[in-house]
Amino acid sequence: MGCGASAQKVLAVAPVSTNADDYFPYEGTGPWYTCKPDGLVLPRVAKSGAAGAAECPPHTLQSLLTKAADEKGDRPALKAEKPCPALQVDSGVPPALPDADWATWTYREYYEDARRAAKAFVKLGFEPFDTVAIWGFNSPEWMLSALAAGFAGGKVGGLYPTDTPQTAAFKVVHSGASIVVVEDPGKLTRLTAALAARRDPSACKIQAFVGYGFEPAPGEAIQIPGSNLAVPVMSWSNLMELGSKEDDAIIDSRSKAVQPGHCAVLVYTSGTTGEPKAVMLSHDCMVFEALTFLNVARSHVGLCASAQQERILSYLPLSHVAGKMVDVCFPFVATASPPAWVTAYFARPYDLKAGSLKDRLKVARPTVFLGVPLVWEKIADRLRAVGASTRGIKKKLSTWAKAKGLQHARACQMGGDGLEPFAYGAASKLVLKKVKGILGLDELKFAVTGAAPIRVDTLEYFGSLGININEVYGMSESCAACTISTDRAHLWGSCGYQLPGVEVKAFKVDSMDMNRKEECPRAVSLDSIDEEFQGELCFRGRSIMMGYLAQPSLGAEHVKEVERKTAETIDAEGWLHSGDKGMITQTGMVKITGRYKELIIGAGGENIAPVPIEDHIKGWCDGINEVMLIGDKRKYNVALVTLKAVGANGESPGTDQLDAGAARVNPQVTTIMQAMDDRFWIEQITLAINSANCNGKICPNNAFKVQKFMILPTNFSEEQGFLTPTKKLKRPVVEKAFEKQVDMMYRSSSTYVRYEP
Repeated sequence: MGCGASAQKVLAVAPVSTNADDYFPYEGTGPWYTCKPDGLVLPRVAKSGAAGAAECPPHTLQSLLTKAADEKGDRPALKAEKPCPALQVDSGVPPALPDADWATWTYREYYEDARRAAKAFVKLGFEPFDTVAIWGFNSPEWMLSALAAGFAGGKVGGLYPTDTPQTAAFKVVHSGASIVVVEDPGKLTRLTAALAARRDPSACKIQAFVGYGFEPAPGEAIQIPGSNLAVPVMSWSNLMELGSKEDDAIIDSRSKAVQPGHCAVLVYTSGTTGEPKAVMLSHDCMVFEALTFLNVARSHVGLCASAQQERILSYLPLSHVAGKMVDVCFPFVATASPPAWVTAYFARPYDLKAGSLKDRLKVARPTVFLGVPLVWEKIADRLRAVGASTRGIKKKLSTWAKAKGLQHARACQMGGDGLEPFAYGAASKLVLKKVKGILGLDELKFAVTGAAPIRVDTLEYFGSLGININEVYGMSESCAACTISTDRAHLWGSCGYQLPGVEVKAFKVDSMDMNRKEECPRAVSLDSIDEEFQGELCFRGRSIMMGYLAQPSLGAEHVKEVERKTAETIDAEGWLHSGDKGMITQTGMVKITGRYKELIIGAGGENIAPVPIEDHIKGWCDGINEVMLIGDKRKYNVALVTLKAVGANGESPGTDQLDAGAARVNPQVTTIMQAMDDRFWIEQITLAINSANCNGKICPNNAFKVQKFMILPTNFSEEQGFLTPTKKLKRPVVEKAFEKQVDMMYRSSSTYVRYEP
């Protein structure tokens, strides 16, 4: 993959339309949203272009799954290891099953099973505009349940597999779920206990539980305390059997009543402070996003351009907007748009934690792969560890080949000539292609990252291997990507250009009135640091959310509060305010410079974006895992530092043992506790911080500089509540948890302050 040698393949300016007819006009004063469960937001169709009816006619998800089944009914849609081999405590990860042994659903079977589940849901009491809530890891049953919800006239609301029982119970009640699908009996037990503890049985409308990873006892039912509900528990096989007995007429009428402007999906925000909000995404939002992504990928990298199979690996949470778009929606939307068909392979639930995702990659050999930055960084860490242990001629050959790869990757940046350097073909054949084969990425056409910022040194590393990682940027409220990068139009440090049909602008917004705003001028380059060019990034278009869901059963105050939050997010002109600080260059590339909620306000009133400083420090010292700056309304900035450790994968904090990369910093030091007292480790982190402090682009004056730091004895993880499910840092939670240690740094006169409990 990656751009070829032909110079014309690399663009000098982003392909952004300036034709007003290519965007929805937003005439009138709105409001441009609804918060009602049965609300309707008409598709924001433009007169022409990507958002026009000719290129993207309004559809429901179910109509396109039907079309995919008609077009490519005998082609594989879903593939999973059934039953999933269990992780062994003693022997570790069981070997991967060969592709031929994976259970397969064709597109015809996918369609028929989704309709069968829908008929069963209706029989069990599912009403129009109800929700199917799903709590479990990615699986064919997850996707079938999601599509069945639409066939039955409702929507799907996914729960993160790592949600606490209390959070899961809130989402089940708030979403108005009448059917709850769970993957194991443990989750079912914890959920029902949490529902009972809520003591608001009138808000709970569950008609049935369905288990897809276990077999409940025949006739099993659960009495939810405080209510008169005896809710039946049904296995997936029994659900399919029930649906087979029902007539198609009921779901035919239900699905026909669903309009493209009705809600298809609820995506819950991470809820760093307070209860999570439910983003309502319409069928049209989802279809437009998937189809536009497809059209860009088809024209720029050749994805789905010919009559062949394309493959994805589903491992990121399907409850996240990226998982819903790339894993659930994109495959059948693309398959409904010939000539190609897309097959979704499923990872094992423990693959990320056990470090065995590579085994599934080698079987699936994805042609499009979405990885959050942490996933790409962990892959890079493992490869660097292998490279560090290589000696002799293999080491020299690898170093030479990667230098050629990096030279080519730099030539493929926007405005470059795209030419392959001398002997690049040999470097690719001898080394780079083999490395990609070992990773299972040898057939990759489109590598994508998003959901959090990625460091440039990570992009450079994969560029040296011949893998160009394309950044996208968006949010749940914008139905995933509002910007996109491709092999023809990308620039390291940028998150790409505006998705066709979507407006993206940077505004100076009045802090007292979001409707008073002024567009920022375009910057000359990504290196511009002048505040004149930076403002809040805002979006408009067909992919913008319907609004946040207000559940009437939770009372009038709840409804009023949700309506207020929605009105604070979408202004009178239809602009979705992201809360992200950024700029747009004269070539049309977008750069995130910070998040307004994360900005550190210095003692002199300076607005300090922590991420560029943190990333520089992490990039300078390979043994550092995370850096978090603190300094809001304080005299200066300090930093909490974590080190790379065995088992620290974002889901869990890992062990005290330094991983192979971190252990190379000082081979005499093998644990975090030892590093906390090691002079060489402390010197290396000090040098990394000094390097950031001396970089005028990220630290233009003393207020931006880091004055003190502390090494923490553990890594940040989702398990501890320090990271979101997409591995973004929950800064307020971390700062609160280490409040005592932060105060110690401000009281100390030393640059390095030793951690004390």
